[in-house]
Amino acid sequence: MTDDDPRGGEPARTVRHRPFALDLTGPLGTARGEIGRREGFVVTVERETAEDGAAGLGEATPLPGWTESREACEAALDGLGDRSEVDSPAEALDAASTPAARHGVSLAVADAAARERGRRLAAHLADTAGAGVAPADAVPVNATVGDGSPAETAADARRAVEAGFDCLKVKVGARGVGADVERVRAVREAVGDAVALRADANGAWDRETASRALDALAAFDLAYVEQPLPADDLDGLAALRRGDPADGDGSDGGGEGDDGRDDGGGAPIAADESVAARGIGAVLDAGAADAVVLKPMALGGPDRALAAAMRARESGVDPVVTTTIDAVVARTAAVHVAAAVPDVSPCGLATASLLDGDLAPDPCPVEGGRIAVPTGPGLAGGAFDDLRR
Repeated sequence: MTDDDPRGGEPARTVRHRPFALDLTGPLGTARGEIGRREGFVVTVERETAEDGAAGLGEATPLPGWTESREACEAALDGLGDRSEVDSPAEALDAASTPAARHGVSLAVADAAARERGRRLAAHLADTAGAGVAPADAVPVNATVGDGSPAETAADARRAVEAGFDCLKVKVGARGVGADVERVRAVREAVGDAVALRADANGAWDRETASRALDALAAFDLAYVEQPLPADDLDGLAALRRGDPADGDGSDGGGEGDDGRDDGGGAPIAADESVAARGIGAVLDAGAADAVVLKPMALGGPDRALAAAMRARESGVDPVVTTTIDAVVARTAAVHVAAAVPDVSPCGLATASLLDGDLAPDPCPVEGGRIAVPTGPGLAGGAFDDLRR
């Protein structure tokens, strides 16, 4: 990540953290390896202006490959200690090298500030970012369907639609292109044209394979194909958007604000891993995406994620907020980030079911394909008070 940190942190007094570990319901395969357990830190920050001494609450849950290691995260938090002054998390912690640690502290500071003002976190974030509109009261979310056979994937899709989801993400890339095309075809036939479909390749394809896949998948009117190429191949992503031949070098791509899309190309492109690896600015400058998938934990905090979303929107690129399979505190914060994005598209926030347990009851359950934003103050009123102590 290469973009400058947004400024505007609140004065703070004491920063504390304590570890936690949560098992997943089952191993989760990703392009960067299998995940079976999430380990992180609950972070609390007491602000010197807080009359009741209430602590702001954050979560730092590193995911190596996306963020720093657990050890590096802990070392960064240890480095803060019980400092008498932390003027700004953006100054005290480096979002490029320790994004999860910065996320934990910046979230806690923002939560404390919002609680002191009696406002929900989404409103505080929107004001800080200059969003210009009131946050939404609910956020649309997508369901992710399993990587099974065509019949199994279609059955998962039907169950998700019956549960109220109108946007589905299908994992692709683990099989051959032909097999994935048949899986997506089965889903489209099962749910009809009114349901939005996305496909996520997690960087699994090379340029030639991705070009074939996008051309074939275009028949199913996908909202986008997520990360069809490895994270660092921004030129390749830009070339795919333009519909260039697979061996094109992408050297004549458009800059930020230049759409760069050839309407004769395949399905639209979303960048996910590329945003964490190269930064939102590099992705936009390369003309590498029609949409960007923003993970607050990987970007260094809710403030940075919202700033990236606003920058993308200004460039005509659609922002989508998601998580790194976080615990309930960070998931709730991501809901607030999404709510602060005007007219946000369905987001990848329906991930609680992937965890076998959690830090606290979830104040943001999914109902009918949407998540109601907690009214506050702060993250979720008194929902996390036991974690603040």
